[in-house]
Amino acid sequence: MARLARLSIAGQVHLAVQRVHQGQPVFADPADRRTYWLCLGEAAAKLGVALHGYGFSATEVRLLATPPDAQALGRMVQFIGRRFVAGYNRRHRRRGALWEGRFRATIVEPVEFFLPCLRYVEGMDEPGSPCEGGDDAPWSSGEHHAGHRSDPFVTEHAQFWSLGNTPFEREAAYRRAMQRPMAPSQAEGIALASLHGWVLGSEPFVKLLGAQVERRLRPLPPGRPSLQAAPRSTKISDPN
Repeated sequence: MARLARLSIAGQVHLAVQRVHQGQPVFADPADRRTYWLCLGEAAAKLGVALHGYGFSATEVRLLATPPDAQALGRMVQFIGRRFVAGYNRRHRRRGALWEGRFRATIVEPVEFFLPCLRYVEGMDEPGSPCEGGDDAPWSSGEHHAGHRSDPFVTEHAQFWSLGNTPFEREAAYRRAMQRPMAPSQAEGIALASLHGWVLGSEPFVKLLGAQVERRLRPLPPGRPSLQAAPRSTKISDPN
């Protein structure tokens, strides 16, 4: 089966995932994380991408961002790749690719799915978790949203602002949310959507996007294809 084109639409919130080639650990120490973080901030500013959240693990990077045009997200990831990988290879005396062939991405309907996706992006099970603080090389923007540090690269989305009237209220609400584990089914649904490029949104939202792109936005129903089959919902409820 031919691979679907990556989803990218100007002005929409995107969840992007980039994995390390063959699952080899990256970010060996704080210097690696800090270098990637600086490349990420530089790339977002250069290309006008609003970076809402990020999370690093040993083998994966997750981003939540809104690009100003359809090419900006891909160019941002390419910029980071060229800048970070060259320095990483020199520092660790290695050669070759660091990341899998291409990053994965999907589009998120903000009202219902932005905050669950932000939790998914920032809630990686790594040292320096969003509610613990940490050294000068962050594992995620969760430390910023929880009020433990001020991240100059983060652009707050309106859905985060909806958590409270003041920064203190918003940060406290987010800390409470991050202390409650995300339902495994919800995390799995978000992961599958990002992997396959299935839109996380309501049927009206999917229909609106469908008028702008020429590709499927939902998975096909199981079994024999039917011309009459309706798109299957990928609704993921937020347990909070």
